[in-house]
Amino acid sequence: MVIIWILFLTLLQEPWSPGRAAAAPEAAGAAPRPRRDAGGRGGVYEHLGGAPRRRKLYCATKYHLQIHPSGRINGTLEKNSAFSILEITAVDVGIVAIKGLFSGRYLAMNKRGRLYASENYNSECEFVERIHELGYNTYASRLYRTVPSRAGTKRKASAERLWYVSINGKGRPRRGFKTRRTQKSSLFLPRVLDNKDHEMVRLFHTNTKFRESLLKTPSKNQRRRRGH
Repeated sequence: MVIIWILFLTLLQEPWSPGRAAAAPEAAGAAPRPRRDAGGRGGVYEHLGGAPRRRKLYCATKYHLQIHPSGRINGTLEKNSAFSILEITAVDVGIVAIKGLFSGRYLAMNKRGRLYASENYNSECEFVERIHELGYNTYASRLYRTVPSRAGTKRKASAERLWYVSINGKGRPRRGFKTRRTQKSSLFLPRVLDNKDHEMVRLFHTNTKFRESLLKTPSKNQRRRRGH
């Protein structure tokens, strides 16, 4: 009888509440999901959306990638070339579009593996951006790649091969199907703009004569002097 009275008094002091039992599961469910970061060696950037990154792409062959108003793609040994200033924008997870800030054209690769500068954005302008050792990146066509043929062969088919943006030792673009991700010509170091680059950007937006002189078609002699 005494035990019954003790239990009765305990219930009066601590009334049962249905909200108390449900509190723990609710708190557990509200915990934020951990973000998976794919960065690091061999990973991909997860910078979906946002403002474009202004960079220069410095190839391991010692050339800066250039996008010209004429539609030409090449490399230059100049440290501060207007056409090497690029805008890199994420269009999907790990996928970027690369646009020449001064030329207004997009880097693109056609079905033959040739690089060109497109006036308009299209699917040939999308590249898979991957991070590799020593801070170098590779940029592979999202649309085109080498797919091994399995028909009529007894050998085990090799893996499909990506087509990379590549600048050779003479500053010329290589065709995508001839490239490998481990080649120096396919490795690019994204460089931030220096003071001289920022000054060119300022003049381009504020000085009409500077902008017109930069965008006018160069003569053959000027192209020779510029070299790559």
